[in-house]
Amino acid sequence: MNQVFDVIKSRRSVRRYLPKQIKEEELNAIIEAASYAPSGHNCQPWHFTIIQNKALIESMNKKIKQQMVLSSHDWANRMGASEQYHVFHHAPTVVIVSGDKTATSPLPLAGTDIRYTPLVDCAAAIENILLAAESLGIGSCWLGVVNLFFELPEVKKLGIPDSYQPYFAVTLGYKDTSTALQVAPKRRTGIVNYIR
Repeated sequence: MNQVFDVIKSRRSVRRYLPKQIKEEELNAIIEAASYAPSGHNCQPWHFTIIQNKALIESMNKKIKQQMVLSSHDWANRMGASEQYHVFHHAPTVVIVSGDKTATSPLPLAGTDIRYTPLVDCAAAIENILLAAESLGIGSCWLGVVNLFFELPEVKKLGIPDSYQPYFAVTLGYKDTSTALQVAPKRRTGIVNYIR
């Protein structure tokens, strides 16, 4: 095995962090790795909002949990009402990943305005964040429930450029190893077919 495969197989979603902030050079290296993700026609349609302000993270957690309680999904109601649940798992760093809604192909099909998929491009950037963090011994978790905050007027606090749509958040922090980290679930089989 090589180092890349080792990192891919050892990465887990981390939901317990130490309170210590990650180093600036580590954060910069992780974001640089994100910027090297592939993107349609090399549009690079991503924007990264890095939040290390604890008060803002706590405010976002509170607002998202309030929205979860109003959800039509039982699991969201339970988690939103739980005192123990923290949307960002008390991570010291949160990265919001947004995509440029105006990103278009330089070669539109049949004269149409085809938007290359900034959502998919941003997902590729997030995977780079997760793998880069793991390679540095930093825990991470990809969050979708944060979308509830993006629907609120308070999203303007994040200073995301107007043409960008926030999609997801990623938590970053040093792993709390006081409890055993999750073992990888068994991989599904029967997911490949060959045409030779």
